[in-house]
Formats: sequence, structure tokens, C-alpha cells
Amino acid sequence: MGRIIIFGGSGGIGRAVAARLRARNEEVVLVARDATKLAKAADDLGCQTHQADVTDPVNLGTTLAAIAAQGAVDGLVYAVGTITVKPLGSLTPADFDRDFAVNARGAALVLQGLAGGLRASDQAAVVLFSSVAARQGFTGHASIAMAKAAVEGLTLSLAAEWAPKVRVNCIAPSLTRTPLAASLTSNEALAKAVAEMHALRRLGDPEDMAGLAAFLLSSDASWITGQVIGVDGGRSALRTKG
Repeated sequence: MGRIIIFGGSGGIGRAVAARLRARNEEVVLVARDATKLAKAADDLGCQTHQADVTDPVNLGTTLAAIAAQGAVDGLVYAVGTITVKPLGSLTPADFDRDFAVNARGAALVLQGLAGGLRASDQAAVVLFSSVAARQGFTGHASIAMAKAAVEGLTLSLAAEWAPKVRVNCIAPSLTRTPLAASLTSNEALAKAVAEMHALRRLGDPEDMAGLAAFLLSSDASWITGQVIGVDGGRSALRTKG
């Protein structure tokens, strides 16, 4: 396909997407905050890297300028996120600000900074990440659900604004076994209980998301844009008990 930039590519879903793309010999550039994890991912996968913090607009702007200077961007994956699970009364302004800054504002700034590179491609595609919680009401998810709903709004707005030149889609996972979600998935009793809430009776794996992301970035998905697609074991649509 060409040059694909993955934000959050040092671990979890982002790294799984990178591995899937490298397996088909795509040129992949990883962007992440943690230098140690970034270097390991780069060595394992054979990727170029840039270190950046999406919550720091100045630092992020410098990184985006460096990426843009290298030419057309054929694919962009924004797999940076947070998981804040607290009742509304326990949430602080800092919680709200961080969830929005990492999930929504960061995505918007990245897209803004790489808009020229995406438009310079003949087949550009963007994949963002929401959550099943953006459309399903889950206790304790107010802050993250708001932030991820903003990502879905961004997806639709830019899919319209950038058509027909750039395709923009979004994947909405349910709970997935990633380092970010370890505080939830490391408790096996809790993980099993949540898995049983899904029609397919298991939690997600990063590879579940990577397969769809790789497809959405490919020419096989050339007539798909403006979609929010659930990869969630059926949780957003199916109730198999009661």
C-alpha cells in the first residue's frame, strides 16, 4: 500500500496492526511515547519510529512535521487510548481532560497535522478506535464513553469532509486483552465474568482488531468509509441470556 503511520504502535492493538502490515511487506512507521517499548517494537518488526506524546501539542507538532516532511501518508492508524472506569462522582476534571486529550483531541491533532500527506496519497485510509462503551451504557464508563463518542463524531465528520480522497473508518472493540486493559483482564475471575457477557464467550485479542484494521487500510476496502464497526464478540448487538 505504501507508508502507514501507527500511533500507539509499541504495544497492544497498535503493535498487532503493525505486525499484520509488516507481514504483507508494508512500510510502517511507529509513533509512541515510551522510548523503550518503541525501540523493542521497532527491532522486532523492522519499522521506523518517532517518539511523541499526544497530550503535548508542541512535542506532537514537531513529530508530525517530521513525518509530513517525508512525503505522502498512505495509511494512518490512531490506536492510542485510555481506560478510566470510575463512577461519575469519583471522576475529576483531570480524568475528563486526559481521556479527551488522549482519545479525541490527540486524534484530531494527528489528522490535522498529516492532512496534507494523506491527501497527497492516491489511496489514503485512516483507522481510528472507539469503544463498545460509546454506544452501550456501562456503569462507571462516563468519561471514557464521552471521549470515545467524540472519536466516532470525528470519524463521520472527516469521512465526509475528506471524501473522496481519503477514507476514514473506526473500530469499536469491547474489552480486549492489552497492556492498557491489564488492570481489568489480569483478574481472571473478573475477566471470565465479562467474557460471559459476550455472545462469543471470550474477551478480545489485539489480533481480532488487527485483522479488520489491515483490511480497512487495504484496497479491498476501497468503497468503505464513514463506518464505526464493532469488533466486540457480539456485545453491542446480542443478548444470549435472559
